[in-house]
Amino acid sequence: MAKKRKTKPEPGQSKKEARRQQAAANKKAVKAKILIALGSAVILIALLWAIFGNTATLQEWDVDEDGIMSYPTERGIPVYDSMIVENNPEYLLDYINYSSRDDVISALLRIPNSSHPVPGILILPGATVSKEGAQGLSAELADMGYASMVIDQRNLGGVDFQLDGRLFQAGQEPTQHKMVFDALKAVDVMRQYPAIDSDNIAIIGISNGGRFAIIAAAIDPSISGVVGISTSGYDVESLIANDSNRVTDNQTRFLRSIDPDTYLDRLPPRKLVMMHMTNDSIIPMDLVQATYNKADDPKVFYPVEGSGHGYNAAMSEMLEAELGLMFS
Repeated sequence: MAKKRKTKPEPGQSKKEARRQQAAANKKAVKAKILIALGSAVILIALLWAIFGNTATLQEWDVDEDGIMSYPTERGIPVYDSMIVENNPEYLLDYINYSSRDDVISALLRIPNSSHPVPGILILPGATVSKEGAQGLSAELADMGYASMVIDQRNLGGVDFQLDGRLFQAGQEPTQHKMVFDALKAVDVMRQYPAIDSDNIAIIGISNGGRFAIIAAAIDPSISGVVGISTSGYDVESLIANDSNRVTDNQTRFLRSIDPDTYLDRLPPRKLVMMHMTNDSIIPMDLVQATYNKADDPKVFYPVEGSGHGYNAAMSEMLEAELGLMFS
């Protein structure tokens, strides 16, 4: 333990005056320590508030009378941690956890080695597909020269319409809305990486992920474009029209808010690209065609001969060409 430094009496100064001077010096030192401690505490609180603060600016969520969901385009600096899991001459693979609303979302970010920043692509997998399950597409994109980030969506992309409807009815934020925000925050995280061109980030969504991708791109005009693979809207307008006597105004707002068809007119001038297997057993072609017909230009639709649901190697050449145009 360090000893307290005693003040020596000045020439002609009594011991009593020296003790009084020592006491004043000690008091001054204690005040300084308190001020330093208070200053540190204020800084810590400010940092914690900036990171976790539930402010209106960062947490704003709304659905207007027409069923259009909105989140702020300025969402604050993202909070995340990362760990390199692979680093080789071809690419770097980062494991990421980032904060989004009331949860922490995990992701894998693959960045090809390049002498300059490369465009980035957020991949939203289909239901039941994890971030690991979409690494084949991520590797293809790296070969094309693009960075890509795949996230683990809440409930692995699954949705519960009844629960979300009850939450919305109670004035609470439905999970499907949070999943859209998760996509927006993922884009924010990608923009923190100097190796990624922050002005050139698009979204690829597969199946359910395609629905969230369309809505997220419509909400944030800074996203370069969207590719929907094996996806479609829900055509809720037909449901509402056929059951108008039983669907309340609030239910109508909710149904519209989760249907990507509602947001299609907000995509231009960004391009919508849709790809779909002609014999998809999960989402019928006529529903996909209906969504495409509702969209405004610029848009393009690639029906791919064959069966199966999700990304197929037969889509690779078309995907590479469209991404090249999207980022040109």
